[in-house]
Amino acid sequence: MKPIYKRVLLKVSGEALAGDNRFGINPEMTRKVAEEIKQIHELGVEVAIVVGGGNFWRGRTSKDMDRATADYMGMLATVMNSMALQDAFLALGVPAKVQTALEIREVAEPYARRRALSHLEHGDVVIFGAGTGNPFFSTDTAAALRAAEIDAEVILLAKNIDAVYDSDPDINPNAKKFDEMTHMDVVEKNLKVMDLTAATLCKDNNVKIHVFAIAEEGNILKAISGEKIGTIIK
Repeated sequence: MKPIYKRVLLKVSGEALAGDNRFGINPEMTRKVAEEIKQIHELGVEVAIVVGGGNFWRGRTSKDMDRATADYMGMLATVMNSMALQDAFLALGVPAKVQTALEIREVAEPYARRRALSHLEHGDVVIFGAGTGNPFFSTDTAAALRAAEIDAEVILLAKNIDAVYDSDPDINPNAKKFDEMTHMDVVEKNLKVMDLTAATLCKDNNVKIHVFAIAEEGNILKAISGEKIGTIIK
């Protein structure tokens, strides 16, 4: 397969690393994700990753918890996932660096755009942890922001669902699947692809989004090769 992209940003949900466990990190699933990314890395594609933290933390546990505190806890969850992914890459012989928006120098580099670009150009997989470093912003927004900063051609949005639908296909068996759509469709229809801040940021910076299922083996390779899987937003 011949890649149609030179540089991509892959958004991986925390739940994807949990696999069937639904919580924490499943070593087999984490290795599987790393192996799939290794395939596109070996084709010469420069790969950056933003990983979520939902397998550890999904926000406030009570109305008494401060929202900013809960969001910072979520950022720390993404750092744990980033470290797990880095370890899986290194075990496979793939060079990988973690950069975090919150400074945790003992375990990762602080985020620096030019350093990230240098790592990518030298063939390292770069994993961005801790979201944007600010509360009230999701990891979807972090993916949109980092994609724009590093001039990624596309965000590969690897999810537990195989495409974008007009309603939840698990609830509505007649839900309509979209093969292609625009950023404005996502905003105007309020589709739950990513939060509206992230969708608007992608629209303003002309960043394409490709939504597909992470669980199906080979989908990452198919996506970077231009196969029509999932939904393309442009």
